[in-house]
Amino acid sequence: MCTARLRKTALLAAGYLCYLLAGAAVFQKLEQGAEKEAKHRTTHHQLDFLRNFTCLQQKDLELLVEVIEEAVKRGIHPLGNNSGIDHTNWDFSSSFFFVGTVVTTIGYGTLAPRTAGGQIFCVIYALFGIPLNLIFLGNIGKKLSLLCHRLGECLANKGMEKKKVKFVTVLFFLVTGIVAFLGIPPIAFSDMEGWSYREGFYYAFISLSTIGFGDYVVVYQKYYCPMSQMNLN
Repeated sequence: MCTARLRKTALLAAGYLCYLLAGAAVFQKLEQGAEKEAKHRTTHHQLDFLRNFTCLQQKDLELLVEVIEEAVKRGIHPLGNNSGIDHTNWDFSSSFFFVGTVVTTIGYGTLAPRTAGGQIFCVIYALFGIPLNLIFLGNIGKKLSLLCHRLGECLANKGMEKKKVKFVTVLFFLVTGIVAFLGIPPIAFSDMEGWSYREGFYYAFISLSTIGFGDYVVVYQKYYCPMSQMNLN
């Protein structure tokens, strides 16, 4: 009995490792070429910049880049008029969006507290907010389950077989969820943010699964330019 459990655990671990290795290989194949091309374009623009501004040296340009990187890490994006002193990433709407990413554990990373008080409050807020969010989502899940149960009862009363009723209710639950959370939102994102439907669908899935890479964020779109959308040509 113990040997069978160990064998099952070993097979599960091997399968999990193979899944990770396969995923790593696919992403390497898909993304490595684009990364090298982006690096080449960046180096090309850097050399052109130094040629156009001969008074600058390589170390001066590197210092400027470091300052910009530090600003971006602090949520400041010095592009165009977005670096104005009156602009803030912590207005009420942005702060409300931030607390939503905290309690849902999405954590895009494009906005984070930098002060000691803000970081301490974030920890305390998340300790209570995450369980509250789970309770809220659990309640919504119960309501959807009740709706599916009533649908199943209605179909059963009309004479449908038990297996077919189960299949239809599960299918209804899946289709409703996919359409509501993955199908419709990308249409709104395309209109509000100027994204393609593919980008909107990607954002909706990454957010819904709480992966939250932060490469696409709706609230900061008018201030924040994701690396995936920067035109380096």
